[in-house]
Amino acid sequence: MADETTGNTATETIIDATQANELKMLADAEAAGGWQRLKTYFRLSGPGWLQSAITLGGGSLAGSLYIGVIGGYSLLWVQPLAMILGIIMLSAIGYVTLSTGERPFGSINRHVSPILGWAWALATLAANIVWCMPQFALANGVLQQNLFPKTLGANGPLGDWNSKVLISVSILVITVLVTWAYNSGHWGVRAYEILIKLMVAGIVLCFGAVAISLTVTGSLPWGEVLAGFIPNPSVLFEPAPTFDPLLQQVGDGADGYWRELIVSRQFDNVATAAATAVGINMTFLFPYSLLRKRWGKLHRQLTIFDLATGMFIPFLLATSFVVIAAANRFHGLPVPGLAEPMAATDEAAPPNDKEKSEYNVLLRGRLAATLTPDAMAALEANSPEADSLNKATQTLPLAEKQLAAMLVSRDADRLAGALTPLTGSTVANVVFGIGVLGMALSTITILMLMSGFALCEMLGLPFDGWPFRICCLASAVGALGPFYWSKASFALAVPTSVFGLIVLPIAYITFALMMNSRSLMGAAMPKGKSRVVWNVLMIVAAGIATVSSAYMVYLKLKPYF
Repeated sequence: MADETTGNTATETIIDATQANELKMLADAEAAGGWQRLKTYFRLSGPGWLQSAITLGGGSLAGSLYIGVIGGYSLLWVQPLAMILGIIMLSAIGYVTLSTGERPFGSINRHVSPILGWAWALATLAANIVWCMPQFALANGVLQQNLFPKTLGANGPLGDWNSKVLISVSILVITVLVTWAYNSGHWGVRAYEILIKLMVAGIVLCFGAVAISLTVTGSLPWGEVLAGFIPNPSVLFEPAPTFDPLLQQVGDGADGYWRELIVSRQFDNVATAAATAVGINMTFLFPYSLLRKRWGKLHRQLTIFDLATGMFIPFLLATSFVVIAAANRFHGLPVPGLAEPMAATDEAAPPNDKEKSEYNVLLRGRLAATLTPDAMAALEANSPEADSLNKATQTLPLAEKQLAAMLVSRDADRLAGALTPLTGSTVANVVFGIGVLGMALSTITILMLMSGFALCEMLGLPFDGWPFRICCLASAVGALGPFYWSKASFALAVPTSVFGLIVLPIAYITFALMMNSRSLMGAAMPKGKSRVVWNVLMIVAAGIATVSSAYMVYLKLKPYF
């Protein structure tokens, strides 16, 4: 026991000496200013890069791919704007936390409102559980379709159900063990983190190389790409121009159905991209990661710099590369073999059962939107297998079939095709599969950690030991995701992110109120011009998040009224 106490004391002495040296470096940098301050900030950066690693997960990848598929280059501005708004609010909660030195959950309950405090924590925990589902689905998708299709695929020796059980249980065991080991500081955890970062970096670099290769071959319209970074909310309310020629060929008033469907899909995909830029659970983790690093008031400017460089720049490059590659490879192009028979020279894979099913659902929806209820009921009643309904969809114009084939959700095997121009199909599947698997594993681990923090905070438990480990298991419910989702595994990121966008204003509004709470901030409350700037930025960020959330709720409830 004496040796253990001595060891702990020695460790604390080292930590105190390191912190004292860090504070001296910051003070000297602030006094010197200019390049010296920048060099010191770069050297001491940390939490922003952690947030970047969390952000660049399977959700961001799926969001980037799908907005490229549905909107082409015109939606490139969505994710950078969402990230800027998120950085504003993370900077605000960081400023409050470092100024007070208090854990935010208690601060909100005491100085703002227990309702907002508990809503923030509960929404974070719910988001962690919900967001874990697509991570398990993504991992299943790439293992079954990209990496081991013959062994673990739906037609493999184990069968689809048994393969999913094997994969989900294996991933659950691995991520639980890694999560539990985080507090131990074991070298294996550090090696795991380095490996995950290399996987993520590899897939991002591949998408970047695709963009470069498309530029070299002259097939990338850089004028459209650069124009896509200019915010233009009007494009959210109309289908992309690529769909116009087909929409003009649709008759019988059916163009309204397709326009509404495209815009609805567009909003869902934009919600995915925006909500995964900075999710409500990230707003919970960030202040606690600052406190864990023992940062204080002198670190406030460093925190803002850290977020702007370590979080924004990697996110901007990574997501932009993915959107560009997806837009170039998939936007306005039908899934081969759905609307028209595949050509003998077509090297693409034929449509799978999920793609065929969704294609038929879209066409049936078109019939339901334009036929009278009696006529639709008669079609459905003619055969329990809906054969009459399927035959009716085949009589629809080719333009409508092509629209449906364009809107079918792409799964991992299709999306890997974005890398094909650079690597070829075999290497594309392996690189894409390993990268997405790494993203999924990393994200599941972080989601479990965030669940542990949130649940321990709500229950008043310590952030270590078995109480913390058990609380981390709350997100393990996400392992059920692959078994309750019949569509493309990548597409599960869309509805879960819609939920994330809806609850995001809880955090943004709360942080704005915290910054203006005199009882909480005391002398640290911003004054004069600084307070005006903070409030303008926070009101804009919280306002956009609230309007987006309200409109998304309206879209989701509209069919029921």
